[in-house]
Amino acid sequence: MVALVRRFIGIKRVGHTGTLDPFATGLLVLCVGPATRLSRFLTDTSKSYRAVLRFGFATDTQDLTGKPLTPPRSTKDLTEDRLREVARTFLGRQMQTPPMYSAKKIDGVALYQLARAGKVVVRAATPIEVFRFDFIPDVEGRILRQDEHGNPIVECDVTCSSGTYIRTLAHDIGERIGCGAHLVALHRTAVDGFTIEEALTLEDLQRCVITGNWTDKLLSPLDLLRGWPRVTLDAQQARRFIQGQVIAISPDDILAGDPRQRPFPVTPEVGLAVTDDTGQFLGVGRYDAHTRRLRPQTVMPPLT
Repeated sequence: MVALVRRFIGIKRVGHTGTLDPFATGLLVLCVGPATRLSRFLTDTSKSYRAVLRFGFATDTQDLTGKPLTPPRSTKDLTEDRLREVARTFLGRQMQTPPMYSAKKIDGVALYQLARAGKVVVRAATPIEVFRFDFIPDVEGRILRQDEHGNPIVECDVTCSSGTYIRTLAHDIGERIGCGAHLVALHRTAVDGFTIEEALTLEDLQRCVITGNWTDKLLSPLDLLRGWPRVTLDAQQARRFIQGQVIAISPDDILAGDPRQRPFPVTPEVGLAVTDDTGQFLGVGRYDAHTRRLRPQTVMPPLT
């Protein structure tokens, strides 16, 4: 997708803010030009998905692209009540072991490369958080239904922290119930407040490039940092910030991303979105509440 967008718009500096598995679909947030400097600030944000889980066996990839790890297993203990009960145990903070078929690297080598070479290595569990796990009922109110092969499937909406593997979640739920499970569909619907409804399809982008108005679809860098606390600098402070100089800032000048929350309750150190007095975005700074100093972290000088 990055390569296609680069070719369409004629700009080399295009970056994404989080990959999807090859079989998955949905929202991909891209940064263009100088905004690529900000992509790292969106990699640790919450994400939402619509997922379909199939029960009856687990696979080596934890999704439909893999090979079954066992013959079909009994699903007699799989009931809607049991499913809801188990799903509730996966809400909140927890540790999750990354799957072997993933882009996570160990000693510089992606796990999926090791898996394809027939190697299985010990992976350290990482902290994640599942904020929401809701099952989607059919028109008759049932959450358990069958696919074309008679296998039990469920559809669900999941909101989770960055780094959460939904297919591992599916796998672990199947093991907890005792019948095995894997992911058969995954559609990302939101990333940190950006939703699929706001997005352009690749075809939409092509049409906008042809008509010459694709830049009208670009969001402001401030939209990328919506919800961040922010501070406005006067002209002299703005010049110093752009030059990389540390600036004295009163905590009373820091506003929350939500304008209803004033002043912002400053933590010992916090990242701030920085603008000048015209509203022009200048970059990201780190504010030290003890010294009351703002240090430039990522600077984006105004276009002239």
